[in-house]
Amino acid sequence: MNAIMTNFDIENAEARGTRKWEGLSEIDQAIRDNRLMEYRIKKSWADPWSRALTVAVLLLLAIFAGFVLYWDVLKG
Repeated sequence: MNAIMTNFDIENAEARGTRKWEGLSEIDQAIRDNRLMEYRIKKSWADPWSRALTVAVLLLLAIFAGFVLYWDVLKG
């Protein structure tokens, strides 16, 4: 076994160590710009299932608020 690292081995190790991770670099940039919440909202709105769930929850909250308003204020 050869214990001496050649220049090729050193350059190869450096290239592997500085490999860019697309998803992680985007999150890192969002954290750096202090806009992580905006990043999460945009990503979740882009997902059709998450968007449907968000709309359904907001609709249920609006229906509940309308019911409470009707029951307490208009009827009572």
